[in-house]
Amino acid sequence: MNLLQYENIQDGIEAMSMIVKQIWTANSYRNFNYLIACSETGEALAIDPLDSVKCIEEAKNQGWQITQILNTHEHHDHIGGNEAVVKATGAKVLAHANAGRSIKGMFRGLIAGDVIKVGKTVELEALDTPGHTMCHICLLSHTDEPALFSGDTLFNAGAGNCHNGGNLKSLYQTFSRQLNALPDNTWIYPGHDYIENNLRFTLDREPENTYAAELLQQVTGQDVHTAYTSSMQIERQVNTFFRLDSVSIQSRLRTSFSDLPLNMEEETVFSKLRELRNHW
Repeated sequence: MNLLQYENIQDGIEAMSMIVKQIWTANSYRNFNYLIACSETGEALAIDPLDSVKCIEEAKNQGWQITQILNTHEHHDHIGGNEAVVKATGAKVLAHANAGRSIKGMFRGLIAGDVIKVGKTVELEALDTPGHTMCHICLLSHTDEPALFSGDTLFNAGAGNCHNGGNLKSLYQTFSRQLNALPDNTWIYPGHDYIENNLRFTLDREPENTYAAELLQQVTGQDVHTAYTSSMQIERQVNTFFRLDSVSIQSRLRTSFSDLPLNMEEETVFSKLRELRNHW
């Protein structure tokens, strides 16, 4: 896998009988929606289908039937299209087991390890990934090259915030215990396109990061939301929130937080980085 090469996961995934379509909403929040389809039956799962019109039209154009909706979490920009998609397709809504009060009409509550089947060929495993909210689900595909649909937990070169119902300690634990355990060849499908600003933050914290600098040059001013897909291999090189042991990152943190100890725990580094990113 070329570290700094534009990648389009769709062709590779299609070869494994799971078809992925990334739908760019073009809204002010820069949301991504996704359709995951079985190549044999044409059944499809819609992930966070905020732009219900685009999702329904794409499924129609592909000859697919949306039978399920997966909400990664309960924020409006991820559940706002549910009602229209359900009305048009009869799809069942799936979300975190504790999100029933927040997500209207939820059919199935998910816990860690639950498997979602789409048609005959697609299996997606639910990961309980609290932090951005405490009812957040990521999906991991059961394919030779895994794909992670990461909602607002993990972005290209960044991490989710904890502003609206989240918890920073939980987010750190999700990164350190779950995401950091994923293999390098895991493809990353986030809920938003924030890559350019996230890379600028990385370079502010780690100016000598040549990988981030090269990638920023590639994505600046380009139609990134249709051209770029990350992987865990790339994230470990350019995502500050996976680079907590970097001497440079820790040293520059002390210029912003003078009371930090010489030897910092990784959780402290993560927390201070997230604090800085909140105002970036």
